[in-house]
Amino acid sequence: MRASPGDRIVLAAAHVGEPTRDGRVLETRGAEGGPPYLVEWSDGHTGLIFPGPGAVLRVSSEDEPQEVAEAVAAAPAGSSAAPAAAAHGASGQGSGMPHVREWSVRVSIFENADDTDVRAVLLADAPEHLVATGQSHRSPKDRPVPEIGDEVAVARALRHLADNLLATAERDIEEMTGKDAQVRPT
Repeated sequence: MRASPGDRIVLAAAHVGEPTRDGRVLETRGAEGGPPYLVEWSDGHTGLIFPGPGAVLRVSSEDEPQEVAEAVAAAPAGSSAAPAAAAHGASGQGSGMPHVREWSVRVSIFENADDTDVRAVLLADAPEHLVATGQSHRSPKDRPVPEIGDEVAVARALRHLADNLLATAERDIEEMTGKDAQVRPT
């Protein structure tokens, strides 16, 4: 991996529960732009890093048109129009300054004999979380393999969660623009 002073860098979290970090490379101290790097992080701290394998999600130059946030598949924050508008304003989006956010999905699986019920919750920046459910039922003709019921119910819950998130984005766009919005799922 190579970087230059001024490049934006995004690092994956080292441990579960830690945030993804993003910052600006101030200096490269290795040969030909290699690590270690002196980085000014988006939280204002500065530090020397020597990223390990898989740690760097993205390095981009300041004049690259794509935002660094796209590298971690960050989506507009919020689960309703008001929190979303506040999150967009506070995040630096639209100001030319990339910003990285981490969202998590908590999946709870409840099995009872031939039935599996799943609850998927999107934990995002907004005070309200999106919730979706999915179910599966094993046919009496099928062998009892709980993993299959889990897979089907979780897939259905995640699909419903994605649909809910797209509908939320449409409502947010409509509220901000005053026009009907239709967001394509792909």
